[in-house]
Amino acid sequence: MSPTPNTRAYGYTDTLDAEHYVTALRSDIRKGLTSTPKSTSPTWFYDARGSELFEEITQLPEYPLWRAELGLLRQYARGIAARTGARSLVELGSGSSTKTKLIIEALGPAGLHYVPVDVSADALHQAGAQLVRDYPGIRLHALRTDFTAPLVLPELPEAGPRIVAFLGSTLGNFRRPARGPFLRGLRDIMRPEDFLLIGADLVKDEQEMIAAYDDDQGITAEFDKHLLHVLNRELDADFDPDAFDHVAVWNSTESHIEMRLRSRSEQLVKIRELDLAVQFERGEEWITERSAKFTAEGLREEMAEAGLRTQELWADSDAGFVLVLATAD
Repeated sequence: MSPTPNTRAYGYTDTLDAEHYVTALRSDIRKGLTSTPKSTSPTWFYDARGSELFEEITQLPEYPLWRAELGLLRQYARGIAARTGARSLVELGSGSSTKTKLIIEALGPAGLHYVPVDVSADALHQAGAQLVRDYPGIRLHALRTDFTAPLVLPELPEAGPRIVAFLGSTLGNFRRPARGPFLRGLRDIMRPEDFLLIGADLVKDEQEMIAAYDDDQGITAEFDKHLLHVLNRELDADFDPDAFDHVAVWNSTESHIEMRLRSRSEQLVKIRELDLAVQFERGEEWITERSAKFTAEGLREEMAEAGLRTQELWADSDAGFVLVLATAD
């Protein structure tokens, strides 16, 4: 594990016990692979190799989402800073904090309170160490927690309005019944002067959406099958990645893309750490990720239902991506 940066500008709070990852993994895989249809969380893709593969995906010509959001932040970060007057920035699922640097620089890093929130201690420490080197005046307090659970922020000195940022269209990984409670949870931690900044991918041409999750180079297929390597390593399973095909499907009923692993034959997979044997029929599909796509009006409505009022909505019409700035209603 990367060491916590040795600096007075860096604080760290860990709300998760040492067994959180393995306990959550075991629970999700047991439940997901004994359900019909089989379905598991995309969380487990993101070990070191999975994160590398995802970084490759973001650079693919078929995947404009990452570049569209970066472009919108470059265009509007200074306007967001002026509109909000924020002196604290909380980022959920911060990862490498790459895009966030645009907001940090627009807000002015000197004296800014930045709270990156992630489940990965390594990601927090690596990004945190880099940020305090790049911005000596920043006050950074990393929070390791599961932000899908009720969020409790660390106590910080009062520093004016806050922005709570949830970028990368990660909201789309929540199914519709779960998005309302999640957004209401964010609303509950916001004060009247605070703002929420969310990135979201919009519905567009079906083939264009599918291509973003099934690229010609096969990087997304490798990423999808990487889940099998993770389960073999972490749960002593005997998945054969070559026994599955990667598939991307548009589910128009629920308005999301599904990444699936399709079994190429009838097979029995043993997951020894769970004392579980999982039967796959030939052609049976296992949903490994759901990524919801929104309409601008639908997103406004969902946020309003959660008690959030849209103040600004900026769109990249070419890539079909939006940034939304909202306040507590």
